[in-house]
Parts: sequence; structure tokens; C-alpha cells
Amino acid sequence: MSFLLPKLTCKRDVDQAIKSVAEKVLVLRFGRDNDAVCLQLDDILAKTAHDLSKMAVIYLVDVNNVPVYTQYFDISYIPSTVFFFNGQHMKVDYGSPDHTKFVGSFKTKQDFIDLVEVIYRGAMRGKLIVRSPIDPKNIPKYDLLYQGI
Repeated sequence: MSFLLPKLTCKRDVDQAIKSVAEKVLVLRFGRDNDAVCLQLDDILAKTAHDLSKMAVIYLVDVNNVPVYTQYFDISYIPSTVFFFNGQHMKVDYGSPDHTKFVGSFKTKQDFIDLVEVIYRGAMRGKLIVRSPIDPKNIPKYDLLYQGI
């Protein structure tokens, strides 16, 4: 399903998307086109892209093409989804140690839609971090690689 969504192929494209998307949530899915979990997530993103078109723009980013951002956001697990609003990185409290990105695939389309709506409404109120509306049992668990450093 990754062929249904636009791709950003280099750092310049990612920079341009972050700077140019205004008054909408920018959703960047970092992963690989041939990864099974990424394809599952891409399917959810593609099915919801039209429904969310008034409040979000979704792009796919291959982690091998933008090592600067892969390192900056500490993307060690794929897929990882990062959110921006008006050029500002939006953080989400998922109840996990990492608020910078959502790791893994969403369980349902509704989980993703709810999350984008909460980020959009919070960003419109000037918030930089919002609380995740997703049921904690639907959030993938993982361990931080550099815990306690």
C-alpha cells in the first residue's frame, strides 16, 4: 500500500515538507517499503488519508534515504511515526518513556484518526505535547536501547 502515499526521498524533501505544511498536522512515517509491519501501517495511513485531508498531510520516509533524521529522532525500531504542526515537532504522551514518536503500527484506523485529531486540536491551542487518546493496550511496548545513560 506504500505506493498510494507520497514519499520523501531525501533530507531536502523532508525539510521542505516540515517548513511548507501549514495549519495541518504533518505525519512522517519512517520505515522501509518492503517491511511487513510498515506495509500494515501504510495500509492504515492510506485508508485514512482522505478522511484526514482537512487536518493532516501524510508522507512516507525511507530510513535509509535520510540518515540525518533517522539519527536525530533515534529511529531504531521501524516503523516510527513522527508528527509536526507548523514546523514544530509535536510530542505525544503514550504512557511510554519516549514522547517523540509512535513506534510500530496502529491497531485500528480509528486509533490513528483519534491521535491525529488530538494532535491537531492541541496544536491549534498552542500545545507542544498532548496525551494519547489510544487505549494503552493498543500501544506497542518496547525497551529503550540507551536507557539510564
